[in-house]
Amino acid sequence: MTAMPDWSRRRFLGSGSAAAAVAAVWGCAPEEGTRMGGGRPSAPLTGPRRSLAEPGPMLPPVPAILLTVNGRPGDPDEISVLWTFVVSGDPPQIGVSAAFEHQARELLEIHDEFVLNVPLASMVEAFDTVDMNSGRVGDKFELSGLTRGAATAVDAPTVEESPIHCECRIIDSLELPPERKLFFAEVVATTVLEGAVDDAGRLIVPAVDFFGMTAGSGEHYTMGRRVGNIGMTVGRTDIKY
Repeated sequence: MTAMPDWSRRRFLGSGSAAAAVAAVWGCAPEEGTRMGGGRPSAPLTGPRRSLAEPGPMLPPVPAILLTVNGRPGDPDEISVLWTFVVSGDPPQIGVSAAFEHQARELLEIHDEFVLNVPLASMVEAFDTVDMNSGRVGDKFELSGLTRGAATAVDAPTVEESPIHCECRIIDSLELPPERKLFFAEVVATTVLEGAVDDAGRLIVPAVDFFGMTAGSGEHYTMGRRVGNIGMTVGRTDIKY
């Protein structure tokens, strides 16, 4: 049998229970009933499974992100709410999805650079103002009351109230019929407000009051309690992405 490569992120385990594998690899087994974050676990859902009349991407909260990009000459800079996802941690790459009708889609094609601004829960009304208005109507910085800043490594505006700025440069794109275009970008710089990360550059989640958008209910939720971490079943605590 061919040996598995020495992956940096995951250790591939042989057959057997997860607890036995952890004990064999790390010399200890997880404590019975251990839970992260305290509190009781949610009660299991019961009852028959049913099909919805309208299928949809019903997923837990995904990042609520404000994308900023330069406008056309003479037009205001653009802030948009777009579906956003991580492509890779190393190299740092992200993706955003814009509808063909979105002004942001045209501007991303023109400029190739943008910033992902991570908002706080206290900014949710400004976030919704951005989401519910078109830049063709007016300057969304003025409409939302958000403060325009400047990125450090790309030519794009920022939202100064956001504690995290991911400055991005587009490396590829894909048209996805009937109405979407996906943009894939490299994160070339990340800046944070003091207190958002520790000395090692690791995000301090309780210090930043994130919120997410829930596909399936159209609601916003904060992070809630911590229930674990990447690599917890093999004793890892060093994985950030």
